[in-house]
Amino acid sequence: MEDSGRSEEKSFSNGDVYIGEIKGILPHGKGKYTWSDGTVYEGDWVDGKMTGKGLITWPSGAKYEGEFSGGYLHGYGAFTHSTGSVYTGGWRMDAHHGIGRKEYSNSDVYEGLWKEGIREGCGRYSWKNGNIYIGNWKSGKIDGRGVMKWANGDVFDGCWLNGLRQGSGVYRFADGGLYIGTWSKGLKDGKGTFYPAGSKQPSLKKWCSLNSGDNGLLLNTGKHTAPKPKFTRSLSEKISGSGRSKSSRQISHRTSSLDSSLSLQDSAENCICRDSLHTLSQTFNESQPGASGMNSLVYEREYMQGVLIMERIRNYSEISHKNKRQNKFNVKQVKKSTCIDIFSGHRSYYLKLNLQLGIRYTVGKITPVPAREVRSSDFGDRARIRMYFPKEGSQLTPPHCSIDFYWKDYCPMVFRNLREMFKLDAAEYMMSICGDCGLRDISSPGKSGSIFFLSQDDRFVIKTLKKYELKVLLNMLPKYYHHVGSYENTLITKFFGLHRITLRGGKKVRFVVMGNMFCTELHIHRRYDLKGSSQGRYTNKDKINSHTTLKDLDLKYEFHMDKKLRESLFKQISLDCMFLESQHIIDYSLLLGLHFRAPENLKVLAEPPRLMQLQHNLSSEDVDVLKQGEQLIIPKGLLLVAHEPSSVNTAPGPHIRGNTLRAYSIGDKEVDLLLPGTARLRVQLGVNMPAQATRKLQEDKVEESEVELFEVYDVVLYMGIIDILQEYTLKKKLEHACKSLQYDPMTISVVEPKTYAERFINFMDKKVFPDPDTR
Repeated sequence: MEDSGRSEEKSFSNGDVYIGEIKGILPHGKGKYTWSDGTVYEGDWVDGKMTGKGLITWPSGAKYEGEFSGGYLHGYGAFTHSTGSVYTGGWRMDAHHGIGRKEYSNSDVYEGLWKEGIREGCGRYSWKNGNIYIGNWKSGKIDGRGVMKWANGDVFDGCWLNGLRQGSGVYRFADGGLYIGTWSKGLKDGKGTFYPAGSKQPSLKKWCSLNSGDNGLLLNTGKHTAPKPKFTRSLSEKISGSGRSKSSRQISHRTSSLDSSLSLQDSAENCICRDSLHTLSQTFNESQPGASGMNSLVYEREYMQGVLIMERIRNYSEISHKNKRQNKFNVKQVKKSTCIDIFSGHRSYYLKLNLQLGIRYTVGKITPVPAREVRSSDFGDRARIRMYFPKEGSQLTPPHCSIDFYWKDYCPMVFRNLREMFKLDAAEYMMSICGDCGLRDISSPGKSGSIFFLSQDDRFVIKTLKKYELKVLLNMLPKYYHHVGSYENTLITKFFGLHRITLRGGKKVRFVVMGNMFCTELHIHRRYDLKGSSQGRYTNKDKINSHTTLKDLDLKYEFHMDKKLRESLFKQISLDCMFLESQHIIDYSLLLGLHFRAPENLKVLAEPPRLMQLQHNLSSEDVDVLKQGEQLIIPKGLLLVAHEPSSVNTAPGPHIRGNTLRAYSIGDKEVDLLLPGTARLRVQLGVNMPAQATRKLQEDKVEESEVELFEVYDVVLYMGIIDILQEYTLKKKLEHACKSLQYDPMTISVVEPKTYAERFINFMDKKVFPDPDTR
């Protein structure tokens, strides 16, 4: 046995010196190592590596005192940077990791979770100027649910993305005013309600609890995309090798660049800031003044990218009564669901958990199978994967906290090939649906009573199906597979998986996984479900809110777009309608989303018969083209420019519609959409399609003017064909003949799908026109 207790001094050829205990030729035990550049470590050693507790100082003045492992800062310790910043907390492989507190040289303080040198997870950040944020972080930026309190007394409690307010939230002003609404890229965007200071205001406790997630915060998880840091070799390797050792420059460089690293934080210790967030939220709620003797006026507002475009004054009692009526309506609608009682009060949790377990199993099972062309045997009800998931687990399935269930995955090879055809990575698909953040419930936009779930990154929608809908999809799947393979720009819904869960009692729930066409980079201000019919196709104004999907008669706009883009759109609509016609489907819809641009050219009034008079009221920059006898062409806040793959995101997604489109206005070249001061986006069919929307003003707005006035907007269009799984029977033919298509049942006995398609295309033809610039 070698002596490990002897102490001696050892000098190296490169000028390094070690004084302490040695085992063989390596430092082992207590010792002090001095590098030639002046770096000094004094502490524990194991087999030539800094392991245990110790203190290391650098010539720059930086120092670390704490735990080491294998030559790295690893464990718990305090690091003081040469700039004066101090970090105390957990470490892993020379990087902040775990719970830690950092005082920056500018007096800012962060206390919370870290991973591999970056803020990620729950944390509290206090700025020198008095601002405080408590909530979620991702990649070093504010991301997820959190509360921000500014030094002036303003408080925001809501959702964040990439350091900016994004999604729903509540903003309380220091004077007591309150705004509840939505934000996009840090700006108010969409509908909301403003309660002035001194007015009667709603309780925020329910809102905060609904948006807080299961653990008090919406935690963020996802795929690690950052490159792993390169670590230097251990000391023992250097001593036994060339004699060169880890220098102070290498370690100080690693620790000084911690804040700029990218990584992903574990959420296991999310409780760190729960108490602080609760305290701040409680302060937020308790700051509300009493209700007695208050002004009862409130303001319903609508914003577009920070610009107030509509304001309606209401009485608080009207708002309260309206919300109660909507809640009552939603409850009635939910009761119609065929799946609603399957899991009692815990139905949503069990349903989602079972779905995640099944998808993780079947996608993991089918992905390693070598790629091949699908065969006829891959289609139909018999092409399936079946598995039993007992609660205690089995040889093939993990134990889980749900209830026992049987899982059935339909046509796994077909959907595997479809996902590859749509360029979806299997790992990302599973992470999106089966990640730790889980699935979110969304209310049904229609009368089907189906249950809808949304993936944590909004990329996928999961819908429960009736038995006949599943049969429709299975029957049309071979033709659907061929259609989407032949036309990559198809507007028809993208399907990624078809599944069934069966409980021991025999109750069955069927699911289909689809792409979310509204998973976009721009905020969708208006949504429309269009069928090309006018019978009952309108929405009751009392039931309209910021998330309402409107109908045909609610669409008051006409759209003008580039000639080439319009041709591509209508060609694909015609091809898709022909396919649906071949499958005897007639009740489909075009889901249309509108993004309005602001603030430039948000709203301009044009009067076609009197162009010259209007021209005098506009600056030269506001007039691009003036065509005699035609509508004034308003300058565009949306620009079509030549496509540059390196300048836009070309990554595929569930809403992407194939290749990049060509535009007539720039010489029949592939185009990108440039939004000045905002973004550059790739134009595809049904995605990022620019247009001008015009709407004729109502006569009461025109007053006694001699000319017709129009509102003109710059818009970005998103669209896709949905609801293609409706049962088509003789009874439904007559029903559509009498109702949807407004035929007289006495004069016609059957509605052909071709008739429906023609009416559908004709309706779109009356709504979308070529831009006058490109006729």
